[in-house]
Amino acid sequence: MVKIFRDKSPINILFLILLSIGVHFHFFFHSTNVVTFNNDGIFSVLIKNYLPDSGHPFLVFVYFLVIILQSVRINQLLMELKLFHKAGYTVGMTYIILTGFIIEWGAVTPALFANSLLILLFFMSTKLFNQSNPKTLLFNIGLIVGITVLCYHPSAIIILILMFTLGIMRSFRLQEWFILMIGIALPYYFIAGWLFLHDELYKITNFIPQTSFGIPQIKIDNIFIQSVAVLALSFLSGLICWRQFSSRLLIQMRKNWNALLLMCLVLLAAPFVYKNFGIYSSVMCIVPLSAFISNAFSYPKRLVFPNLLFLLMMAVVVYNNWYMIKF
Repeated sequence: MVKIFRDKSPINILFLILLSIGVHFHFFFHSTNVVTFNNDGIFSVLIKNYLPDSGHPFLVFVYFLVIILQSVRINQLLMELKLFHKAGYTVGMTYIILTGFIIEWGAVTPALFANSLLILLFFMSTKLFNQSNPKTLLFNIGLIVGITVLCYHPSAIIILILMFTLGIMRSFRLQEWFILMIGIALPYYFIAGWLFLHDELYKITNFIPQTSFGIPQIKIDNIFIQSVAVLALSFLSGLICWRQFSSRLLIQMRKNWNALLLMCLVLLAAPFVYKNFGIYSSVMCIVPLSAFISNAFSYPKRLVFPNLLFLLMMAVVVYNNWYMIKF
């Protein structure tokens, strides 16, 4: 199966669709759920107003459409950045598989939609390295970050990611950081102005992310422990493969990978920074994790280890499906 996705053939998009159906086979028995929280952004409002309630069959179509488009998009962008020695669809394959690793990642949530903006932001930030005059790009990045935070409040943690990424990509220039901050603040400036004109400025707190440090409420059982264990093993395998071949990459490519690693480490902290939103905010980790884990499928010349890792990851997915169908 891994050999199929290591090819660049467009037919692999069809295989991604089939893989997503297999990964979320439990949807044929129980439709997906909608999970939103109060005051967590515009995405929640849109989901509540324009999507049906949990259990509706249409939600399955929405979920499949979102993850397939995201998997194809992140695969396309990473191949365009030439972060791998050979073009293929292993990143998209890994992205689809990871959506079935944690039960909560199989729900329609604002964090799932935020992944699309997160993918776009990473791609835009990689262009900072070669820009002689990045003011427009920095402003646009900041503007999209501000919009992303408005749409999903726990995504505010990406501001920290962006600051570190700017430090990785470019030497420090106060003017560039100032432009970035202006872009981030601009959406809030317009909202504050609108509320002020309507004498409702006190409502601005509804648009500002509220941190809540602590351990989120997680049902830690055997199914969760095995999923996290295999996920950690897969990430470590991808990290080792990446380290073996990173010295052959150009400086810009290594900086891009460092930015991805930073994104992964910071996003893993999101459920603990915003514990009120639970484990659902951790679905944003799929973006950088899929990139690193796919190294374990792309780089080894012999397919023995990639196939074993694929079977191990799919075994977790199959067990999760069995659990959700049975219970």
